[in-house]
Amino acid sequence: MTLQGMSLRFSQLATLCLAMAFCGVLFANNAILPVPEAQEQQPEKVQLGDQLFHDVRLSSDNSISCASCHDLAHNGADRRPFSVGVEGALGRIRAPSVYNSQLNHVQFWDGKAPDLETQVDGPVHNPVEMASNWDDIVTKLSQDPDRLAQFNALFVDGITPANIRSALASFQRTLMLTNAPFDRWLQGDENAISAEEHRGYEKFRDLGCISCHQGANVGGNMFARMGSLENYFEQKGESINRADLGRFNVTGQEHHRYVFKVPGLRTASLNSFFFHDSSAETLEDAIVIMARFQLGRELAETDITELAAFIRSLTGEHPRLNAVKR
Repeated sequence: MTLQGMSLRFSQLATLCLAMAFCGVLFANNAILPVPEAQEQQPEKVQLGDQLFHDVRLSSDNSISCASCHDLAHNGADRRPFSVGVEGALGRIRAPSVYNSQLNHVQFWDGKAPDLETQVDGPVHNPVEMASNWDDIVTKLSQDPDRLAQFNALFVDGITPANIRSALASFQRTLMLTNAPFDRWLQGDENAISAEEHRGYEKFRDLGCISCHQGANVGGNMFARMGSLENYFEQKGESINRADLGRFNVTGQEHHRYVFKVPGLRTASLNSFFFHDSSAETLEDAIVIMARFQLGRELAETDITELAAFIRSLTGEHPRLNAVKR
């Protein structure tokens, strides 16, 4: 190859590298999207779904409703490490938030439900949650003249499991947290976030957190192994239980052991506990654990503080959610 040809080849390679670098920056800067407004739903169906969400008759002993484990006033999840079901039964995995659940590519930590309608079957049949069945639920609801009239007005076949699922899913699709400070910043309001929050975002991006936590929900759109760079479960020893196996419980495939749906971070600043096993009690603790086991990094205190500040700027608003102080 001539010197001129080598020079041309080097120039082309340099141009390609610059283009790849530009694309990488472009991806990172556009990987997080503002939360969209909730999809328009039939108001009467949403109202019915709201009532069903708070209806204890979905449980076998009329003691537990969806709202019992998904506190809409605080974070759409449980404020306890594990939820308490019928007859005081204790759950084995942390309840996820129902806020922004419409944005998840699948439901549950292990992704066993493809959509919100299918998701309803999980807590209804789970022996440590509602421990019920559709025949009993339909019978109980059918004995309520007002509820029966609502279903008959909305569905030609009245009260059925499918129609209960449909109403609950319609309500959950309205639970979108919008107008977060970071979203306003993404939309051009440079004063929407502080300098500390902006530095936290840059570190979140540059450290690689954004490779798993992106999209409108800043997560919830892919699966990942808990402990990519260090064995998280090795430290748990004999305390490992079936819930720790993650997606393996759904597929039975060995490479899915310890793989979970990446949680969205839109309610992370409101959580009382973190991860599927509630092993972290503060946002800062969760950041330290993620950095160690997913990134192989030990963070300085400044890094932790700024990352937490950024994550807090992701929290949006909803009429059911109590005002969030920043």
